[in-house]
Amino acid sequence: MVVAPARQVEYEAAGLGRLMWGRGISALGDGLWFTIWALYFTRVLHLPPAMVGLAMAVAGGVGLVTAMPLGAMADRFDPRAILVTITVLRGLAMASYTLVRDPWMLVLVTTFFVAPANGASAVRTALVAGLVTGTQARVGALARQRVAQHVGYAVGAGAGALVLAADRPSAYLVAIGGNVLSFAVLAVLTATVASPGGRGERGPWPRVRIVLRDRPYLAVVGATSVLSLCWAMLSTGLPLWIANATRLPLSLSGVVVVISSVGIAALQISVTRFTGTTARAARTTVWAGAFLAVSCVLLATTAGRSGAGAIAVVTLAALFHLAGELGFVGGSWGLSVELMREDARGAYQGVSEAATATVQMFAPAVFTLALTTLAAWGWLLVAAVFLACSLPVPALARWAARTR
Repeated sequence: MVVAPARQVEYEAAGLGRLMWGRGISALGDGLWFTIWALYFTRVLHLPPAMVGLAMAVAGGVGLVTAMPLGAMADRFDPRAILVTITVLRGLAMASYTLVRDPWMLVLVTTFFVAPANGASAVRTALVAGLVTGTQARVGALARQRVAQHVGYAVGAGAGALVLAADRPSAYLVAIGGNVLSFAVLAVLTATVASPGGRGERGPWPRVRIVLRDRPYLAVVGATSVLSLCWAMLSTGLPLWIANATRLPLSLSGVVVVISSVGIAALQISVTRFTGTTARAARTTVWAGAFLAVSCVLLATTAGRSGAGAIAVVTLAALFHLAGELGFVGGSWGLSVELMREDARGAYQGVSEAATATVQMFAPAVFTLALTTLAAWGWLLVAAVFLACSLPVPALARWAARTR
């Protein structure tokens, strides 16, 4: 998407370009870490997988509880300073993984590393919303950051593959050091971004209560957050389906991930053209739910199949999934920033992040249970869920718009 000269000047003056580069570099570290963490915990630290799972569950639960207060703090204090603080904290937690020696220390370090992530996303969105005005400009800035994130994540995952190939403790430690460095770069670049100003006098908790009483906004966020099941659809549902219900090569799920990553990097910014107003963002969300439902139906038809025809169907399903994910992300951004109160940006984004994180906690189990117990009917059930949560969004958005 071509940025108008005046808007480009505003974009660069606010430092959003630096924030985008920092997000990309940080995502490189994320891709590196999330490629290797499971083997680092089990093969280098020799920790039981059950304890690793417990640590992640505890950290996820704490993250849900803290997302709203952290977001609300960005309304009372400088969101830039809050984001830098969270980034430094997570970087220190990442460095502390080299010191983990027992399971309970793993739980403590993982909580400090994972739990603030949702709050950081809320604060980052609030910071962007404070630096530029207008839904179109805000969503466009968020889209650029997401593109940088996916590019960085892909590069980091490639580096992680090299670490796994070496499979030596020293290689894992170098990777951890690289991720710590990526957090340091993000913190420095974030610190150079302009301060948005306009902070209020009230503390974070009154703002959290304001959001929790905003039933129309909660209804919109609750409906759109269910569409985030699409992420677990690729990471959990598709690999399980290909391995257990088809005769297709397991590598096909990896090809689909590549299609998704490349498509997001190429198209996410362009999709923001369809989400600049409440009505357009709501319509885009409906189309996103429909595209994801079609993807599910297509995958259901591949049960027991093999060969080029089935591969073509899975590829077509991947393209519909890509369209759905692009629309869901763009639409949810547009709705969340258009319908939030300007004096409580962080609190509203914290609620949005908490809703999505809640869905993500249960998403792998949803696909595991649906596809292992209902087979192809499981895909149809998920398709119905996508439609059921997206179709009411325009009406819910109009309700929310009337109460702004």
